[in-house]
Amino acid sequence: MSDQKNLKEIYNEKGETISPVLPEDVKNFLIDIDGTICDDIPNEEPERMSTAVPFPDALKILNKWYEEGHNICFFTSRTEEHRGVTEEWLKKHNFKYHSILFGKPRGGNYHWIDNHIVKATRFKGKFTDLVVQTRDIEVFKH
Repeated sequence: MSDQKNLKEIYNEKGETISPVLPEDVKNFLIDIDGTICDDIPNEEPERMSTAVPFPDALKILNKWYEEGHNICFFTSRTEEHRGVTEEWLKKHNFKYHSILFGKPRGGNYHWIDNHIVKATRFKGKFTDLVVQTRDIEVFKH
């Protein structure tokens, strides 16, 4: 898959380059696989990965986001040994994406800490276009 495009160089107050950023209208979508775009299959049953049933709404929305110019990165708890079956399954079902990160920690209860803005959306059974809602979040104390 292709490398990320549209990254803009930015600089700190000393004029040194820092991590580049995307334009505001382009999103980096990090999307889980098992239980989010298809049946929930544990790593201990890899023989089921090739026959997982994709969620049609996930395929439609993710490919739409891809076509709109957003970056689609699958972020999965599957391990590198599952790369072949995973990439083949995504191709078979026509999922468009830019990259896959394997080895996401298992068990949920994620708390992502980053120096960039992070927006999180919990998948609850159906992909749709995203809407803006306000929720309470945990932040660092000043």
